[in-house]
Amino acid sequence: MEKILKKPPPYVITSVDHALRIAAILQLEEHLTVTDAARRLAVAPSTAHRLLQTLVYRDFAVQDSHRAYRVGPILELAAQCMSQATRLRASSAPHLRWLVDHLHESANLTIRTGVAARFICSVESDQILRVGSREGMVFPAHQTTGGLLLLAELSSEELASAYASGRQGDSSARGPDLKALATELARIRHYGYAINSELSERGVIAVGVPIRDTDHVAVAGLSVSLPSVRFEQARLATILSSLRRTASAIETDYALTAASPQPMPEFAEVGGA
Repeated sequence: MEKILKKPPPYVITSVDHALRIAAILQLEEHLTVTDAARRLAVAPSTAHRLLQTLVYRDFAVQDSHRAYRVGPILELAAQCMSQATRLRASSAPHLRWLVDHLHESANLTIRTGVAARFICSVESDQILRVGSREGMVFPAHQTTGGLLLLAELSSEELASAYASGRQGDSSARGPDLKALATELARIRHYGYAINSELSERGVIAVGVPIRDTDHVAVAGLSVSLPSVRFEQARLATILSSLRRTASAIETDYALTAASPQPMPEFAEVGGA
């Protein structure tokens, strides 16, 4: 399959990057405080406060009576449509932390929308050389471990249809070699796990397993990402064992949230300028 590596632009505008990360977090979580935002972005509370206030001004966020920030009118509809992702994230977050503490490598939870994969939860390892957070980022599904796991659930006809639809209206869009992709997906279905060797980022290897609902349908991909210099084939069995244990725990908690779905939070009204 063709590799199209996703890398940051040479001149990242840090404030814009931070604001977009906060907007992505707000889409996936019920609320966010200034302290939480500062910790997640590794910035001063005053910087986090200015970023959040700017998002409020532009209607990407609102501040409730407890001074916490919630998704604003612009993102509210998208957040309401992501109830499944919200429940998946809530069910997985503590288990991803256990996985990271156990393997000392970064962990991610990914969902698929069409031919794109979105990271809805990431926990970084504490090692100096580590794979950074991908939370909120979107990649081509065939270039991520979670995306490959979810594409493997599709039939040949569904796979072809997904990529045909994904390229409609964009003659410049280049998808994967579907024949090569189908071969890789068959291997994933056979073995029950996926290995991504530098498909989305040079020097990074990821291993993953699916998260399934009570109907045994794969709803997300769970993966650990590590620098390729730290990956050894002898370590694969330990990684897979930990991934499967974590996946089982997430599936149990996710089933409980599905049985007792929580209502979406109410949002404060925002007055005009």
